[in-house]
Amino acid sequence: MPRVLHTAQALVDVILEVPSLPPRGGNVNASGEKRYAGGASTILIAAARTGAQAVHGGAHGNGPNGDLVREVLGADGVTLSDLPREGDDTGYCVVLLEPSAERSFLTVYGAEREITAASLARLDPQPGDLLCVSGYTLFEPTREPLLAFLDTVPAGVEVVLDPGEPFASFPAEVQERVLARTTVWTSNADEARAFTGLDSLEDTPAALRRRIGARAVVVVRDGERGCTVFHHGRGTHIPAFPQKAVDTNGAGDTHTGVMLAERALGADWESAATRANAAAAIAVTRKGTESAPTRAEVDEFLS
Repeated sequence: MPRVLHTAQALVDVILEVPSLPPRGGNVNASGEKRYAGGASTILIAAARTGAQAVHGGAHGNGPNGDLVREVLGADGVTLSDLPREGDDTGYCVVLLEPSAERSFLTVYGAEREITAASLARLDPQPGDLLCVSGYTLFEPTREPLLAFLDTVPAGVEVVLDPGEPFASFPAEVQERVLARTTVWTSNADEARAFTGLDSLEDTPAALRRRIGARAVVVVRDGERGCTVFHHGRGTHIPAFPQKAVDTNGAGDTHTGVMLAERALGADWESAATRANAAAAIAVTRKGTESAPTRAEVDEFLS
C-alpha cells in the first residue's frame, strides 16, 4: 500500500487559552496551557488513524520536546526515518487561542531545522507514495536541503505541496522549482488567492492547475463551505459539515492527512475529500493538534 510521507517540521505546540490578544506592550492572563505534538505530526497522526502507513522524515531533537513528538507519533504507529539530533531539542510554537477559536503563533526553531538532503532521502519514497512538502520548509536554512532532495524523488511519487502562508512570498525561481515536482496542491482559500492573485475563489483551482501543469490535482479548502477538488479539467465542490468550533488549530492538517490516507487506501479524490471534510468537522470540536478522528469515528459521523 502507498505510504503517506512527510518532510516538514514536527514541533511541539504550546496552546495558551487567552480571552483576547494583548495590546502591544500589554499583558493578558492565560486561562489554560496544554502541550501537543504539532506541525507535520498532525497530518501524520490523521493519516495513521485513517489506516495508512505514515512516516516522518524530518529532523527531531534529543530533549523533552523531541521525546514528546516521538511518543505521540509512536502511539499512533507513525514511524520516523531519521535519528534524533544529539545536543539539541525540537523547537516549539506558542499558540494563542482566543474564545472565537482564532489562533496567533510564535515559533522557536530547534533541531527540526537540521535536515539535509541525505537525511530526507532516508524516507526512500517509492512510486505511489504520497510525499508531503510544506511551504514553511522553504525558509532558510531548510530550503536548499529540501530542494536538493526533491530533485532526487523518483517519477511516480505524488509530491503534495501544502504551501502555507509564505509560499506566495518566495522568489519565483523557488516557486517554479517546487511546482515542477508538485503533483498535488492542497491549501486554504487565502493561500490560493495569495498565490494566484485572484479575488474570486472559484477561479483559483483552474489557475493553480494551469500554473502547476495538467497532471496536477488541486484541492482548495474554504472552511465551513467545504472544499473544491479540481482535476481532469473540472472542479467539484465537496460540501462541508459545519460545526461549532472550539479550536481550529490543526483542522487543515487533519483534512490533508485524512485525504491523503484515503488516497493511499484506494479512494478517488472526491470520496477522499468528503471523508476529509468530515474529519476536519470532528477535529474542530476538540482542543489540541492531536484531535484527528479515527476511521471508525468518521464512519459513524457520516452515517
